Amino acid sequence: MCGIAGQVGGDVRSLLPVFELMQGTLSRRGPDQKGMAVFDEAVLIHARLSVMDPENGRQPMRLGGLTLIYNGEIYNTPELKAQLSALGHVFETRSDTEVLLHAFDEWGEACVDRLNGIYAFAVWDSTAKRLFLCRDRMGVKPLFFALRGDAIIFASELKTLLCHPNIEPVLDREGLAQVMLLGPGRVPGSGVFRGVFELLPGECGFFEAGRLRLRRYWRLKDGENRDTFGEAAEKTRFLVTDAIRRQLASDVPLCTFLSGGLDSSLISSVAYRTFAERGETLRTVSVDYADNAKYFKKSKFQPTSDPEFILRMREYLPGEHHLTVIDTPELVRALYDAVEARDLPGMADVDASLLLFCQDIRRIATVAVSGECADEIFGGYPWYRDPTVREREGFPWAQSTLWRAGFLRDGVLGGIDPYEYVDAFYRRTCEESDILPGTGPLETRMKQMMNLNVDWFMQTLLDRKDRMSMWSGLEVRVPFCDHRIAEYLYTVPWEYKDHNGFEKGLLREAMRGYLPDEVLWRRKSPYPKTHNPSYLAAVCRELQAVVNDPAQPLHEIVKTGALLELMASDVSTPWYGQLMTTPQTVAWFLQLNHWLRTYKVRIV
Repeated sequence: MCGIAGQVGGDVRSLLPVFELMQGTLSRRGPDQKGMAVFDEAVLIHARLSVMDPENGRQPMRLGGLTLIYNGEIYNTPELKAQLSALGHVFETRSDTEVLLHAFDEWGEACVDRLNGIYAFAVWDSTAKRLFLCRDRMGVKPLFFALRGDAIIFASELKTLLCHPNIEPVLDREGLAQVMLLGPGRVPGSGVFRGVFELLPGECGFFEAGRLRLRRYWRLKDGENRDTFGEAAEKTRFLVTDAIRRQLASDVPLCTFLSGGLDSSLISSVAYRTFAERGETLRTVSVDYADNAKYFKKSKFQPTSDPEFILRMREYLPGEHHLTVIDTPELVRALYDAVEARDLPGMADVDASLLLFCQDIRRIATVAVSGECADEIFGGYPWYRDPTVREREGFPWAQSTLWRAGFLRDGVLGGIDPYEYVDAFYRRTCEESDILPGTGPLETRMKQMMNLNVDWFMQTLLDRKDRMSMWSGLEVRVPFCDHRIAEYLYTVPWEYKDHNGFEKGLLREAMRGYLPDEVLWRRKSPYPKTHNPSYLAAVCRELQAVVNDPAQPLHEIVKTGALLELMASDVSTPWYGQLMTTPQTVAWFLQLNHWLRTYKVRIV
């Protein structure tokens, strides 16, 4: 994994000091090597985290008149390399970067249809004087951009763009509505700041002669599925195990996340078997919080805690296991680093804990493999399975628009109506869902739900995963985001996914034999968070200090009284799904204030 940036158009040679600053902001993403290619009308910037063929694979990489910068991994590199070799291409390295460059040389923009991986890349064609940009199908790797005059400026992270003198941290009313009414989610394709955008998942295009032309080369498409449940389970087993095995390729130390839940345990089990075949020992990493066992209370959304299941998996997969324990003071401090990693207010301690966890992991590995995104694909969240919730209009994880709006000072959104603003995005996503004619009401709704989750909720988690891990130069791979799994599961009947009344029932049945039964059939438990009351007390003290200081920028947009009510309330209204209730909402406002102050955000 790496960081990329660049500019095409304008007087690039006069901006070389700016491009060096931009490259510096990418050093956490790419601590191992850096490179820059400068042309009369273009500059391509790269910062490398060496994973495959560390001695080679330096970027920018050139082939004839093509120059490539690339962030990501191509998991079908062996097949592509064989195809290209048969067509006469000669390779000098083992890196997937070189294979991607040759693929573009051979097939042009059509190469994107052949890629299996996570990626954001740019190719400058110095002969045709045009730039090609592309982002992976599921949106795992980021790529932001801004158009200024006849130039395009692009980068892996917002902080990199904000180094450029032509891009300012301006938040207009629509951007403020995004932050306050949808945050930590973002509107697909938006960079929140005025005039800043992001390539959509599965989007690519050319910038030429001052004009950007983009197209979606991939979206979830419905199709007829006549598989029996047994056939669906067999296909699912193949797709999942193949995706995991492909993503274990690495020339640097690799580990797997292990929470004791279904998804990370399955990945660890498949990885353990693969490592054993190679005569290697698997490393796993787990996280817990100080005194969580003392304060944990069962709930509808979190019926069991992780430690006992982690221990069971450690017995099942003997190897090298590591545990990170996070305490309240460091978790509170990390809230602010998490903002600077994401460049936006995020998921509060859910972000901060992952950032700390990744920092610890980086001591033993450069690559980790995580179970994120299985719930979106296989229907694991409560809102998929509760008929009352799934039939309710609106984003199921954010049913609190009016409550959110109640924090805002009068008039700060101008003429934007909060409910209509959020509802319009919800309805558009439902309407744009690809669904075969004649599909019944339940199947129609479940396909809409999958699109809502993949286009919105999953993107928030992928943002979190990418920024929190890359802050420490750790690459985290997500096998359940293999587009082949998503394509197939989109066509599978809901009754298969809900097999035996279990969330992700199809996945559980498909993967029999890979886990002990008590883990295979464990009810879903979300990403672990602290239950220690000291955390709520600590973030309330921090927010009270903000409330008491009239110079803090939070006061420009938020009512003081609403913040005081939040801290005093014993009613736990979810801010963003079950992971963000009162403690996380208090912490989110701390993040919002830090973002406004640190990034010098100007609200217009």
